[in-house]
Amino acid sequence: MADTRTVETEPDEQPDEQPDTQPDKQPKSVRVVLLALMITMMLAMLDNMIVGTAMPTIVGDLGGLEHLSWVVTAYTLATAASTPIWGKLGDMYGRKGAFMTSIVIFLIGSALSGMAQNMGELIGFRAIQGLGAGGLMVGVMAIIGDLIPPRERGKYQGMMAGVMALAMIGGPLVGGTITDNWGWRWSFYINLPLGVIALAAISVVLHLPRKRSKAGIDYLGVVLLTVGITSIVLVTTWGGTEYAWSSARIMELIGIGVASLIGFVFWQTRAAEPIVPLHIFRSRNFTLMSVIGFITGFVMFGATLFLPLYQQSVQGASATNSGLLLLPMLGAMLVTSMVAGRVTTNTGRYYVFPVVGSALMVVGLYLLSTMDTGTSRFTSGVFMAVVGLGMGCLMQITMLVAQNSVEMKDMGVASSSTTLFRTLGSSFGVAIMGALFNNRVQDVMTERAGALGSKVTEQSAQLDAASLAKLPEAAREAYQHAVSAGTHSAFLLGAVVAVVALVAAVFVKEVPLKGAGPKAEGAKDDAPAPAPVVETV
Repeated sequence: MADTRTVETEPDEQPDEQPDTQPDKQPKSVRVVLLALMITMMLAMLDNMIVGTAMPTIVGDLGGLEHLSWVVTAYTLATAASTPIWGKLGDMYGRKGAFMTSIVIFLIGSALSGMAQNMGELIGFRAIQGLGAGGLMVGVMAIIGDLIPPRERGKYQGMMAGVMALAMIGGPLVGGTITDNWGWRWSFYINLPLGVIALAAISVVLHLPRKRSKAGIDYLGVVLLTVGITSIVLVTTWGGTEYAWSSARIMELIGIGVASLIGFVFWQTRAAEPIVPLHIFRSRNFTLMSVIGFITGFVMFGATLFLPLYQQSVQGASATNSGLLLLPMLGAMLVTSMVAGRVTTNTGRYYVFPVVGSALMVVGLYLLSTMDTGTSRFTSGVFMAVVGLGMGCLMQITMLVAQNSVEMKDMGVASSSTTLFRTLGSSFGVAIMGALFNNRVQDVMTERAGALGSKVTEQSAQLDAASLAKLPEAAREAYQHAVSAGTHSAFLLGAVVAVVALVAAVFVKEVPLKGAGPKAEGAKDDAPAPAPVVETV
């Protein structure tokens, strides 16, 4: 344990005699490093937001509309499978190299996605993009965990929340503007210049010690985890749509998924270097934060997928305007995230935020489920703001508490595991809410428009603005009612799932944050925690 900490905090080029000369330079150095990391965070966040807004147009152009959910699912699935690998590679061989490699793979996937000629190619290229994306967020979080002690980390949550909110607010706006004026392909190409800037900044500014590990990668664990995740997500995607829930194919996938995940858990107790060391789940707070993170991802990505669709199909917004109409949710998320970070830094207390955030998320999702064809934009904006307030309380606090719940030597796997659960949540959310939405739209279209309604949505339950404008008035009105019914079912499911997060939040134990301030005096590892700030920058 002591050896691992020494490897992480002792650089190759800086003598031990220099710490006394560093304090004056430390704040500026840390800010420069964090700025480079925030650029990379924006890279990851922008992609999801831009593509989500442009999705109806993408699907309308490429055909293969029935595979819409796979454009998102392939990305999130690849991200989920690669996230623990990137975290372990960073722990074993150094975070900087793994981090920069993930950026390069992400950019390659972005360029290929922009050149896709059909839905199959787009899905495959999105998977490549997702492989790189798995290392972006976990790399940012793990490096920040190395550099900043938890109690001080709250000071930087405002910056992190600001970048995330800027990406989430600007993403739909940029995505809508690009889609309306330049075409959807530039929704992917826009990643390239930002990625080059991030690569250059990380290469020049971030100086971390190189690591060498005698142990190999847990390849069996990687295979078992990937097979398990893939099988379960395929069940949620295909069940009730491509195949009946009781069909042999779905039963086979359930069996393979469950067997793989059970085998993965068993193997992690025996592997020399497990991908996900199970001892980190002995911490009650870490386990609860993993649950809350999963549900936050479930809700957030479902909301960002279906809200623009509702606004474009029912409220008549263009792709650009639907991005702007998400501002109430994202603005509220920014404000509460900044407040949560500042309060946590000043007081060392955080218990109230998971509880209040989960409760607001439940209420907001229920309110969104009540929207119909007559709901005004102002009313839907208020409902979105309630959801945003809830998510703002949870976005940063879950990672902060999770990292505070493990020892320094487990920082990488803790960050990757927490990120993995959030990514899995988004994958499950898109797949399950998407399947529920599609089934509901098909049923309502058949009820209201008969054979014509069934024909309109036989390829996809999600039509772009151009396709919607071409429909006869009766079919268009039926489709608007069908989308309202579909979003009602999707958001009502989200509200029920969010109740689990509320229950988990109630059982969180407020443990003093390590690193600084009076709250940290009795905490373990509170001496070594600040060391990386001086030594690795």
